[in-house]
Formats: sequence, C-alpha cells, structure tokens
Amino acid sequence: MTVDPAALVQRQLQAYNDKDVDAWLETYADDAEQYVLHGERLARGHDELRRRIEVRFAEPDLHARLLSRVVMGQVVVDLEQVTRNFPEGKGSMQMLCIYEIAEGRIAKASFAMGTPLLHD
Repeated sequence: MTVDPAALVQRQLQAYNDKDVDAWLETYADDAEQYVLHGERLARGHDELRRRIEVRFAEPDLHARLLSRVVMGQVVVDLEQVTRNFPEGKGSMQMLCIYEIAEGRIAKASFAMGTPLLHD
C-alpha cells in the first residue's frame, strides 16, 4: 500500500485534535511503538496506545498546532506547540515528533518535549 507519509501524519494530527481515539489509532500499526526520543518506551501496540491517549484526550484544552513539518522518505518530523492541562494549570510546550512510516501506517513515534510554560 502506498500512502503519502505527510498525509498520514496530518490525519493523525487531526484525529488528535478531534480527540477521536479510533481515527487516531487507525494511523498507527497494530504493533506500533512510542518512545521518549532516545529513551524509554511509552507504549507498544494498540491496547497500550489507547490507554495512553485516552488519558491525554481527557484534558479539556488539549490541542496541537503544527509549527513545521519535514518529510524525508518514510520519516516525518513535526514541531508542534501543544496546549495541555498540567497538574499546575493550563499551559503549553513545544514537542518534536518523529514518525517512522512502514506499510502505510505509523510504526514508531519518538517525542522530545520542551519545557511546559503555564498560561496566566
């Protein structure tokens, strides 16, 4: 299956902002993995991905705004400004998201998170 990697990642971002768990999971391979960049594994497979994203989607102000995107073959790198509801209050942070595409779905995603900044 030939899938445009940028279009796939854009569908993932739209599902994230729509808080549509099923549409979001459709962009990920059944055995996909998420990592902290160069660090620990956050989730593997749809069950763990679902549990992780359902917690995030419960945040009322969750929204990711795409700042830039680079596509190199089957790798898509997004820089996003993410609004979140942190324990200390509403804020935002930058995230670097690296998506590796295989067989038309996201096979691996790695994230580097910036410092959260609380809104006034």
